[in-house]
Amino acid sequence: MKAICSFSGGLDSILAIRLMKEQGIEVEAVHFNNGFGGCGEIKTGKSSIKERAEKLGVKLTVMDVGEELIKIIKDPKHGFGKNMNPCIDCHLFFFKKCGEYMKKVGASFVITGEVLGERPMSQRRGAINLIERESGLKGLIVRPLSGKHMPVTIPEKEGWIDRKKLLDIKGRSRKKQLELAAKYGIDFYPNPGGGCQLTYSGFSRKVKDLVDNKPDFNMDDVRLLNFGRHFRLSKDAKLAVGKDEKDNNWLIEFSKKGDTYFDAPEVPGPIGVARGKLRKEDIDIVAKIIAWYSDAEEGEKLKVTFGKNPEELDSHTEVLQAKKEELEKLRI
Repeated sequence: MKAICSFSGGLDSILAIRLMKEQGIEVEAVHFNNGFGGCGEIKTGKSSIKERAEKLGVKLTVMDVGEELIKIIKDPKHGFGKNMNPCIDCHLFFFKKCGEYMKKVGASFVITGEVLGERPMSQRRGAINLIERESGLKGLIVRPLSGKHMPVTIPEKEGWIDRKKLLDIKGRSRKKQLELAAKYGIDFYPNPGGGCQLTYSGFSRKVKDLVDNKPDFNMDDVRLLNFGRHFRLSKDAKLAVGKDEKDNNWLIEFSKKGDTYFDAPEVPGPIGVARGKLRKEDIDIVAKIIAWYSDAEEGEKLKVTFGKNPEELDSHTEVLQAKKEELEKLRI
């Protein structure tokens, strides 16, 4: 008997696979690379998601779904959580994808590491029932960690799995999961708290800014949100400013054709990447922001170079640092 696991790469989904394999179920893991962070996209000192699947002895299929998730973020049927996190719609989308893949590869049911009550929006009982009903997988989703708190599923009725071997974990404490990990010798899980970026207020503000000012945004715009400090210059333009050398490098890595680059070559400081249509006044304020975050002395006029080619910034201006109130007004 074969099952598909919606595999985040975190400890709960690792344990769910381990528990099902103990019952003789063949498991294939499916990870949804959505571009908004999570366990799968974090390479810890212990392992990457690919390595975790290998250690579990399961095949891993990765689906890139970022552009599809952007459509959900723009208009979630079931609304948002505390921030820009459309958790119910997101989970529903993932389960529908699992259901499609389940049929494609001849699997019989879906498993997940969800724990009743662990997440305030998507893992409360009402949300779980709604997601199961609307996904078209009613009775076909097994939650091994909380199975004894759930209605009997089709795999249990059919005798494919033994309900007595399912667990009764619920709530936000991870004590039982950590005990299980120690029991099984599982030490390759990431630290908790990586999570979806959309649940964090700072990242959500940047996403909301895109929704409000650039409704046709895509994954190129989303990737840039993960790095630097962000400023809204106008309806048509924004700026990302690096926090350190590593951040500067990532900003250039995730820039795209048409972006404008800023640098203060005579003193240590950040790189700026501006995206959109820049007015003359935008160039002036960006240069002042770069000066503010550089190591220039207060009151010192600073040369800031800019251009479309990060390897050869062919224009320059000289400015004083921005004032703090100017930064606060523009900071996202």
